[in-house]
Amino acid sequence: MGKKALLRTLKTILVMALLFSTGTMVSQKKNKKNKEDKTEEVKDSVKSSKGKKYNDLIKQGTFKKGLFNTIQVKTDLYLEINDSLFQREFLVVNKISNVPLPVNDAGLNKGMNYENKIITFHKDLVAKKVWVKSSEPKVSSPVGDAITASVNSNFSESIIEVFDIETKNNDSTSVVIKANKVFDGKQKSFNDVLSNIGFGGSVKSDLSYIESVKTFPKNIVVKSQLTTSVSEGGPALSVTIGVTSNIILLDKVPMQPRFADNRIGYFAEKHWYFNDSQHAVLEKELITRWRLEPKKEDIEKYKKGELVEPKKPIIYYIDPSTPKQWRSYIIEGVRDWQVAFERAGFKNAVIAKEPTEADTDFDIDDVRYSVITYVASQKSNAMGPAVVDPRSGEIIESDIIWWHNVMTSLQSWMRIQTGAIDPKARGNKFSDEHMGEAIRFVSSHEVGHTFGLKHNMGASFAYPVESLRSKDFTAKMGGTAPSIMDYARYNYIAQPEDNVEAITPKIGEYDKYAIEWGYRWYADQTEEHTELNNLIAKHQNDPLYFYGEQQDRDSTIDPRSQSEDLGDDAMKASEYGLKNLKRVVSNILEWSYDKDESYYETGKLYIGAIGQWNLYNYHVLNNLGGIYLNTTVHGDNKASYVPVPAAIQKRAVAYLLKNTIAIPEWLFFNPILDKTNPLQDSPLGPYEYTPYTLARELQYGLFYSMLSDDRLLRMTENELFQRNGTKENIFTVTQLFQTLRQNIFAPTIQNKSLTILERMTQKNYVDVLIVSTNKIFEKTDAKKGIQLNENLNMPQLCDYLDDSKMARNINQSSLKRVTEVTSDKKGELNQILQLLKSKRSIGNQETKNHYFDLIQRIERALNNTL
Repeated sequence: MGKKALLRTLKTILVMALLFSTGTMVSQKKNKKNKEDKTEEVKDSVKSSKGKKYNDLIKQGTFKKGLFNTIQVKTDLYLEINDSLFQREFLVVNKISNVPLPVNDAGLNKGMNYENKIITFHKDLVAKKVWVKSSEPKVSSPVGDAITASVNSNFSESIIEVFDIETKNNDSTSVVIKANKVFDGKQKSFNDVLSNIGFGGSVKSDLSYIESVKTFPKNIVVKSQLTTSVSEGGPALSVTIGVTSNIILLDKVPMQPRFADNRIGYFAEKHWYFNDSQHAVLEKELITRWRLEPKKEDIEKYKKGELVEPKKPIIYYIDPSTPKQWRSYIIEGVRDWQVAFERAGFKNAVIAKEPTEADTDFDIDDVRYSVITYVASQKSNAMGPAVVDPRSGEIIESDIIWWHNVMTSLQSWMRIQTGAIDPKARGNKFSDEHMGEAIRFVSSHEVGHTFGLKHNMGASFAYPVESLRSKDFTAKMGGTAPSIMDYARYNYIAQPEDNVEAITPKIGEYDKYAIEWGYRWYADQTEEHTELNNLIAKHQNDPLYFYGEQQDRDSTIDPRSQSEDLGDDAMKASEYGLKNLKRVVSNILEWSYDKDESYYETGKLYIGAIGQWNLYNYHVLNNLGGIYLNTTVHGDNKASYVPVPAAIQKRAVAYLLKNTIAIPEWLFFNPILDKTNPLQDSPLGPYEYTPYTLARELQYGLFYSMLSDDRLLRMTENELFQRNGTKENIFTVTQLFQTLRQNIFAPTIQNKSLTILERMTQKNYVDVLIVSTNKIFEKTDAKKGIQLNENLNMPQLCDYLDDSKMARNINQSSLKRVTEVTSDKKGELNQILQLLKSKRSIGNQETKNHYFDLIQRIERALNNTL
């Protein structure tokens, strides 16, 4: 194309662009005017044609004023939304209000919060609709930054519901919507109860309805009865669940958040921060806590160190259905926290009371009331969850769920752990006073969760074992550990001659420290950051203030942070525990005696004692291949990963060889078996274990855990990265196998005939090596043993929290086929094989049969291993 032709073409394009632009602008102006005219027409139409309908609704129905004015016309529920509430943030909180037996039996009960979400309402007069949007408010950016526009686009709200505008009020400052569908089960947008509780399916709308509605200045409470059909291979079963939906108006300005520090244990909400000046997005966690602030007139007193009452205290109400004899103990468990909040500068910060006639609006399901809900159920548990504003971590409300049958767990703990030293803890039924003190302890523990505190499983490691035998020390420290948030139950270490009286968990020094860190008020964020760091630094080397994360029971890495343990030396603590456990077992028949009753209580107490023995086994075992995991920061001069010293690991193996691998006959073969086997409850009634089967499976489970790939890999890595290079400081996998083989096969080496239990132990050891080496055998008895261990552990509380997900995740599992572990296990099998071949003709016939069997198993396994 020539130069002149190019110019003509460009000129034509420019003219066309100008014409198009002008036409577009005219068209846009016309559309804008038409839209404005249409909006005015809609406004006039709604006002004129609907005004009469608004008055008719008021006349026909029941009108209540509140956050949303409500109008109930027969079975229809209308909500009147004021213009000032559009685009404000609300929190929908859904709870269970009542359940039939099948749901109760599944562990779902009144008071349980199953679904929360942030919503906003948006008025659209053109479409005559109210749109409802939802979002996860986990992202922030400064208002003036350029990136904020991108944040808004990339983390936008989603539409979850829409309502027709039925009418407007007489002065056009609010609109009315018909809200039935989001509360009666037709739509899942506000309340998807079946999916959230794991039932699935859909609500039968013809068998469901809105039961009642209450409206208050900052929230609305809607109760519904929702019915579904459940079929488990048989006839369909109709199940109706009562649910309550709260819609809460959130503050325009959220509470000032406090950022989490992994050296102290608080539940937290994740949050992302964007700004123009950063090189990467900043991810922080906001701890969950109540908004506890001094009154304006008390701020100066507070800053000077005077105790002041908070602007709004934390109040817990006792469920009126709680048996009267337990109420005072539950209340005392809450009040015990006063001393911790005084450390944070507040007096009378925590209040527990029974509702009175003055509490005219009291409703357990109303989110304005934090309630300790008493549940009639056979489940033995308690839990303390909280409803949280995800924008800031502010705890808005909490419902502690207290299952009636939790007392069975308390009685089991006390009988088995303290029966040897406390006569009050021996019978089939305790006095109300003795049980009440146990209830008080559980109340304090669960309330601690509602303040935002996580389990601190490292607290129990703070006290020396011998100190727990001291009457003076335990009286001074006031409990079994410096935190009631540990699972440090009762003092099983103290011996009868020690005369220790303080044997129950209490609120301790860590708890006071944690509350001070989480709740001390600061007007200035810079000061807050500095002072909180100083508080942690001040105590970082004192074991009383150590925080240890809860770990998965099947993959514990740090032996300091274990559940149900006591003291700083698991071997020594367990030896003392066994002494007391022997005393308990020798008295089980006497303590469980109840004239003309069956031996059910005897069998239950017996299996509880076996469970306690098994608990000690794993407290000890987790020292083998263990690593002390320290949460470190720059400048604290602490090592993040410290292998458990070799001497401690060797002591752990010695304990297990003596007390576990050599099955204790005093526990598994005793006069109790003349009357009953160990009994465990099941849905089909008591389940009996024969002693040989139980001992065999528990021993197998221990071997399986002891020789797990992850444990052996940690031992290998400890050897590889030992800094000073001296063999005295490490315990190798080779040394472990050599120690086990020399003990387990000692009778074989000595040319003796084997007893049944000796043959059992050798078979278990060899089979675990085979199963964990040869993938073909992976689905054998291994899983049974592991499941049984869990079943026999002592009762657990608040396991709903699933804290194991919060433990540190260290990857040691990749490419196991090319690690030393495979070679070590094959080598151990070969060592055993050569020994057995040399002894195959020695011993009685049962021993020879046993050797023949093991030789064939090992040869087949080694030949089949890939």
